[in-house]
Amino acid sequence: MRGDKFISSLDDGRSVWLEGKRVHKIPEHPAFKGTLTTIKSLFNMLDDPVQRDQVGYAVGHQGHYAHSAFLVPHTAQELSRRSQSFSRWSAETNGMMSRLSDYARSLVTGWYAARHQLSALDPNFTTKITAYYEEARDHDLFLTTAIIDPQIDRSSGLDDKRISERFLHVVRETEDGIVIRGAKMIATGAPYTHDFVIFSFLQFQTQHQKHAHVLIVPANSQGLHIVCRESFADSREQNHPLSSRYDEMDAVLFFDDVLIPWERVLLYGDPEKVLALRANKTANGLAFHQNVVRFVAKLEFVTGISIAVAESIGATGFLHIQEKLGELLTQIDVIKALIIAAETTAVLDEAGVLVPDLSYIETARSLGTKYYPRAIEILQQVGAGGFVQTPSGVEDFYGPISELMHLYFEGASVSAEKKVELFKLAWDVIGSPLGARHLLYERFYAGDPIRGLANHYSRFDKDTLTAPIWRLLKQNSKGRMTTI
Repeated sequence: MRGDKFISSLDDGRSVWLEGKRVHKIPEHPAFKGTLTTIKSLFNMLDDPVQRDQVGYAVGHQGHYAHSAFLVPHTAQELSRRSQSFSRWSAETNGMMSRLSDYARSLVTGWYAARHQLSALDPNFTTKITAYYEEARDHDLFLTTAIIDPQIDRSSGLDDKRISERFLHVVRETEDGIVIRGAKMIATGAPYTHDFVIFSFLQFQTQHQKHAHVLIVPANSQGLHIVCRESFADSREQNHPLSSRYDEMDAVLFFDDVLIPWERVLLYGDPEKVLALRANKTANGLAFHQNVVRFVAKLEFVTGISIAVAESIGATGFLHIQEKLGELLTQIDVIKALIIAAETTAVLDEAGVLVPDLSYIETARSLGTKYYPRAIEILQQVGAGGFVQTPSGVEDFYGPISELMHLYFEGASVSAEKKVELFKLAWDVIGSPLGARHLLYERFYAGDPIRGLANHYSRFDKDTLTAPIWRLLKQNSKGRMTTI
């Protein structure tokens, strides 16, 4: 099955670093084993006749199923199929794995869908993106992005040589491709991705040509080093049910004179064209759509835990608890409603692709930066001190003080063991290193939340709101003149 194929494909000589050592057998390393087991099961769904239509679609007449992130939607049914696939994978992982490749795959699919329009940026773009899209689709390539530049000195820009030489840039051109040097962050899923989609969020100036590029970089490229953060994985599944399954490793990428073949260089050397590709609405609409569909599953998960905790301690009858749980339910409804609005008001772009309305998608992403921290805060308030009185492990229920454990940890509606298991799960969300990482992620994965809201204002057609105001004032003014 393709899950096994995915696991075996990671033995390709990539340079992955963790705790000062190079990792040689990634699938067997405890930092990655639980996560890869989860991803393997997701990949295998495409080979299961019962589940494959929920996450994939048939390509051609060969009976091959590809993940629906690769499906170019021309109809409402096809757009719904994409949404269903995102929702299914997210439900399987409780929304706790945000970079399962469907985001980066959607980005590539969007560029492919708009390839003829984007050919104005480079006459070779259509050929390159078509070849890569088909390769990624037909070989189940796992993709992730690395688009942020390292935090060295935010007060300086690319005109500062200290910065420009360490931000990813082209050092020379060769007959075979370009050679790049520098660093990129944050590459989630980097140790087990096949390829990286590389570009920058920088607002380029004309003189920054060597930093302007959009690249597809194989993870096993010579000279590329994947430097991981500390692992949050924990093999004690009963005590850490999320950390044992869902630690999406984040990494910084070091490019030590890495050769990128010309066929993987989608754009290079023209800042305006790179910015235009980055802003492409087809690609962004398809990719950001995945973001918010996934987020619903995560909100539902946190809400479910919060309600279960409240029930387990007999707190659901208190008005202030009901108010907080109602707020969580409202969060879910708002994001769901925005997804429905984005899908039902989707429009065919000039390439004939049905793209979700980006205005609603961006609103959902902006709200998410506030919703998730608030959801975690509510869960903390519901369980309160119960989270820190939880014993070290469920093993305590089988020791010499087993009778006392059952007596004093019993819940209002569940057994002592089930209550402890529930609170362990909740702690993995709110108090573990994995939980802290998710809180940070939801605040910033979509970029600067302040800039996101400001951009929404800048792009909005404000005349639609202000024109009625001025008309009313004009009518009111005429009325006063008539009276006089």
